Amino acid sequence: MNGSTITGFVLLGFTSSHTVQLLLFTLVLACYTTIILGNVLIMVTLLSEPKLFQSPMYFFLVNLSLLDMSMGSVGTPKLVADLLNNGSTISYGSCMAQLYFLHIFGGTETLLLSIMSYDRYLAICHPLRYTAIMDREHCFRLLTVCWTGGFIHGTMQIVAITRLPFCGLNVLDNFFCDIPQVIKLACSDNSVVELVMFVNASLLILPCFLSLLSSYVIILATLCGRFGKGGRKAFSTCGSHLTVVSIFYSSIVFVYLKPFSTSKVDKIASVFYMVITPALNPLIYTLRNQEMKGAIRKLKSKCKLLLLPQREDIC
Repeated sequence: MNGSTITGFVLLGFTSSHTVQLLLFTLVLACYTTIILGNVLIMVTLLSEPKLFQSPMYFFLVNLSLLDMSMGSVGTPKLVADLLNNGSTISYGSCMAQLYFLHIFGGTETLLLSIMSYDRYLAICHPLRYTAIMDREHCFRLLTVCWTGGFIHGTMQIVAITRLPFCGLNVLDNFFCDIPQVIKLACSDNSVVELVMFVNASLLILPCFLSLLSSYVIILATLCGRFGKGGRKAFSTCGSHLTVVSIFYSSIVFVYLKPFSTSKVDKIASVFYMVITPALNPLIYTLRNQEMKGAIRKLKSKCKLLLLPQREDIC
């Protein structure tokens, strides 16, 4: 570990009040349950409906659900346990692993959200060319770019931070290990490493954000002239996607596209991209999407049909 003498870190979490911790425990557990069950429901529903899964939008949605479960599982289960046990420590190795996977999944999701906006742009603004451009092979290539970009981003971040020596304070003012807090505990000059990590994050986040913003500006301009049923449906679909994107991007921009600090506001912003956004995704895509509602009803009917023969045998 490059001469590190720290064997673990103390996570301060949110509060020392036992009552507030129990309340937070209930809320976070509810969110994590929604993350797992909701995103599994989306994946199972779409995989059981080949017609929907063939659509690029729902193909990417399955992968978004997988990423949301992964992002939510990086730090949320430990947060739930720590809120219940009223204290938290984490080993150096576990801290680095948590940081590494957070940035792999976060980087991949950042790229995937921009690709989903590009998909909506083609579907709405170039409908005649859409199926020819977004065939399954092209979708797989785009998905490979997402995962490769996320892996490169996470690897660069972890290589940079593990080269720093940690030999002094070991208290992190957060509920999980992340770069802004961990890098401040290094017992050497970390200005160059901090600059490298900031540039790395900026090169990932800014292009994705600008491309996504451009796509939606063009989409909204196109939809302004459509007031029929098709236009309302497209606007509803884009509105759902834009809701998830706004929460996700605003929180990561606030945390990573500024000089690293140990601000308590960063801790709150982290909750949004690690807990809130992964929990909102299944709610938005199921409750506000008529095709998903219909697919879920079909899945429910299939499950009932599978259970009926068993009940008749018992009778």
